[in-house]
Amino acid sequence: MTDNQSISPLMYKMMPWIAAMAFFMQTLDTSILNTALPSIASELNESPLNMQSAVISYALAVALFIPVSGFFSDRFGTRNVFMAAVLLFSIGSLLCALSSSLIMLDISRVIQGIGGAMMVPVSRLALIKSFKRSDFLAALNASTIPGLIGPVIGPVLGGYLVQVASWHWIFLINIPIGLMGIVAGWKFMPNIKGARSRFDGVGVLCISIAMISATLALEFINEGMNIYYSLILFIGCLVLLILYVGHAKRVSSPIFPIVLFNIHTFRIGIIGNLISRLGISAAPFLMPLLLQVAFGYSAIHAGLMLMPMAIASLVMKTFVQPILRYFGYRHVLMINTLIVGVIITMMSLLNKDSPIILFAGLLFCLGATNSLQFTSMNSITLADLPPDLTSSGNSLMAVNQQLAISFGIACGAVLVRLFSYQSEMINHDIANAFKMSFLVLGIITCLSSLIFRRLYPQDGKNLTAKE
Repeated sequence: MTDNQSISPLMYKMMPWIAAMAFFMQTLDTSILNTALPSIASELNESPLNMQSAVISYALAVALFIPVSGFFSDRFGTRNVFMAAVLLFSIGSLLCALSSSLIMLDISRVIQGIGGAMMVPVSRLALIKSFKRSDFLAALNASTIPGLIGPVIGPVLGGYLVQVASWHWIFLINIPIGLMGIVAGWKFMPNIKGARSRFDGVGVLCISIAMISATLALEFINEGMNIYYSLILFIGCLVLLILYVGHAKRVSSPIFPIVLFNIHTFRIGIIGNLISRLGISAAPFLMPLLLQVAFGYSAIHAGLMLMPMAIASLVMKTFVQPILRYFGYRHVLMINTLIVGVIITMMSLLNKDSPIILFAGLLFCLGATNSLQFTSMNSITLADLPPDLTSSGNSLMAVNQQLAISFGIACGAVLVRLFSYQSEMINHDIANAFKMSFLVLGIITCLSSLIFRRLYPQDGKNLTAKE
């Protein structure tokens, strides 16, 4: 096992940048894809509202394979797993570019997702295991600042590539970045291993099938299929989770130990992450569709409109630590979650003739508050994990985040489809369907702020204390 004493000063400097490179690849890929979805849908002869499967298939694959990321890292080492993950992500990107149908694209996105499942969590795990708790927030924050360049250039780059070249290049661009990530991981990432334990195959199977059931249930609702199919799948998901709890209490090395939820900050962080991310994840998916499908904007115009959100996310990162140190995690998460919900609700006021300053102002505020929200939720969730639960806790948090993303995107698509059927409410106007969806998602986000009331005022002090 590699310990902190064997990690060189250069590795300490480079590890946040390596984690940032992995985050950059993911955010660039996602932000480019969101802008290009209508163009891809047109070439593949699909409806733009059906293209959420390309996003959900990736998010679901990530969620399915994240549970084993901690186990593989402990067994084979962080560097080895990270390099393999980046290679797989790059191969999946190439296959996406070669896809000629939505089914092929979805399968290729799954391959991408398997790599993404280990790429970001493993790089973050290396940070957790290498840095002291008092330095971890700074390292985590530093690792996300360069990565936020992805959303800044992604929408514009995606729109430009779609109009000037073809949508295939939004995936091909990942390949040279992936090669740089492999080289950087080989030279600068320590190969940290953990205590060997037996692989919990039964636990992984229960969790994986439960997540598939939940996601398919939402997909069936979105496709307008019989509601009873979705109800059966949701019940199946709940049964599998109950079975897993019983299984985890019986075995010595469950994939996700139940004792994780005895940790107050971890429990609140996981629940808050899941609920608050529903609206936060749906908004970036719906906004490019609103601009292009409902308002008739071009892909590059829509990309430019989304830039204020990404720029604000990048700028806010420099203020996260001072804000958390001064106000504390409890107050920041309660108030900021409420603000995010209000901003999403205000997006229901937008129309094609709205002033550009209103678009830019709302998206800038959303980007800034999202940035503060993500760093605060992630760091408080991991704040009090003991060393023997770090790998499993980090993996479970990553699973939870990806589930929230896939649920949020699915819920957003479902809401737009449902409201588009309500002719008496929206007069067959697809723009009003988007507006009603933003209103509902904003209310859900506002209500999720109540979850963070259960945090104690002193929670997270170990992350913000100055030495």
